[in-house]
Amino acid sequence: MKSDIEIANSAVLLPIRKVAEKLNLNEEELELYGNYKAKISKKPSPSTENLILVTAINPTAFGEGKTTTSIGLADGMSKLGKKVCLALREPSLGPVFGIKGGATGGGMAQIAPMEDINLHFTGDMHAITTANNLISAIIDNHITQGNELGIDPEKVVWKRCMDMNDRALRCIQVALGGEKNGVPRPDGFNITAASEIMAILCLASDLKDLKKRIGDIIVAYDANDNAITCRQLGAVDAVAITLKEALKPNLVQTLEGTPAIVHGGPFANIAHGCNSIIATRLAMSVADYVITEAGFGADLGAEKFLDIKCRIAGVRPKTVVLVATVRALKYNGGIAKEDGAKENLAALEMGMPNLIGHIRNLKDVYGANVVVAVNKFITDTDREIQAIKDACAEENFACALCECWAKGGEGSIELAKAVLEQLQQPSTVKFAYDLNMSVEDKIFAVASKVYGAQKVEYDEKAKESLKVIEKTGKGNLPICIAKTQYSFSDDASKLGRPTGFTLKVRDIEIRGGAGFLVVVCGNIMLMPGLSKRPSALGMTIDDETQEIRGLF
Repeated sequence: MKSDIEIANSAVLLPIRKVAEKLNLNEEELELYGNYKAKISKKPSPSTENLILVTAINPTAFGEGKTTTSIGLADGMSKLGKKVCLALREPSLGPVFGIKGGATGGGMAQIAPMEDINLHFTGDMHAITTANNLISAIIDNHITQGNELGIDPEKVVWKRCMDMNDRALRCIQVALGGEKNGVPRPDGFNITAASEIMAILCLASDLKDLKKRIGDIIVAYDANDNAITCRQLGAVDAVAITLKEALKPNLVQTLEGTPAIVHGGPFANIAHGCNSIIATRLAMSVADYVITEAGFGADLGAEKFLDIKCRIAGVRPKTVVLVATVRALKYNGGIAKEDGAKENLAALEMGMPNLIGHIRNLKDVYGANVVVAVNKFITDTDREIQAIKDACAEENFACALCECWAKGGEGSIELAKAVLEQLQQPSTVKFAYDLNMSVEDKIFAVASKVYGAQKVEYDEKAKESLKVIEKTGKGNLPICIAKTQYSFSDDASKLGRPTGFTLKVRDIEIRGGAGFLVVVCGNIMLMPGLSKRPSALGMTIDDETQEIRGLF
């Protein structure tokens, strides 16, 4: 069986101009990056309301094919004669070289050129990293060159970033080489996907809004705990210049030639998990149906898509597709990850509350129309697939089999028809909390309504952060909870549908530019580490042909 990269490399792609024609984009609105990639300079003006959000149940460490299903669904709808466009996130090099490998779909449901998108694409990730670290350089230079703003070196909250998993950089000391090399202080790195610059790029509506958000970033505090912003540093325009090209969405295609706008890449477990507002609005301007996805399970990605992105962008999904796999449900039923390929109907039944919990949240908390997509793996048995369909039927939930990994768009026709049917139903999506609620009440609203927690506990650091939030007047912002993706709770070992637990908040970070508060829970880290045997160690490139292997 061919690997994903072998399938992608054997595909015959359309010239990107031909892909753009499907969206009625003209040459003046494209900036070509070779034959198969382009940036789009067209201003978005949404004309369709047929926005479809793809989310999932709690996954295993290997992912459950949410992006694959999104791509397959788009190809399936295209086969039914619909004018459809994908709006997806860009992969981060951290997971690409870590446990996940490529993040452009899989099998016959991929976006391409797969190697380019996974590795460096059009340079957006590098631009975001550079913009972030430009601010860090200016902060340290300001302190060294007289510190006019009175920044307390011990209270610099802005961290450097890089697009890699590197646990050694979580907590560091900088400027240790003597007086000429700056003022020593504690620092650290976040992964680029969890940086505030990434969030700002994805939530900005245009360049003017981008600059305002950059200016609103709180980078540090003085000795009296007064906030110091990027605007006060005078760095706004320089940072915006660095992001000027990265602000433009990228156009690529699926293996079947369906247009895909790919832009921005925040993680959903430690950031807000959605592609850029500009890209989503642009897709809604040029297609009749738009399919987007939000990272990890619906407790993370979908919650943040609805409670953060939808508020800011002024859009609502008309239908939500909830991806479920036999493997993940059995894992939530208690089996070991290595036993995922073995039929186990008892474990499947034990894990089913995870699926039911996510569906009920989407329907009861958010009022969304839901279609369950059973993403079929080759190891799944007919009895296991039927068990999921039966469980959905008992609850009167729409459910469709998706075989896009093996069959591409043809394997997604059943799902595409189910989604088109749901799009005809009235939709009244709402939020889990009101912005005027206190920070603690907003956290409890998500913790209790979405996660199933009974109460929330705050560490001393989090309690101090609540005081800072009150002093800076940022308590009216939405919340972005950072927690494990493997459980409804903040404890990865609590599988299935846990209830009655205590959510433990370690810290709360103000993201003034992004416009939300990051609530750090459990043992989640904003800079991931590599596994014992990262994917990078299995990758090769041929000296003569430059053929890459091991990129999944």
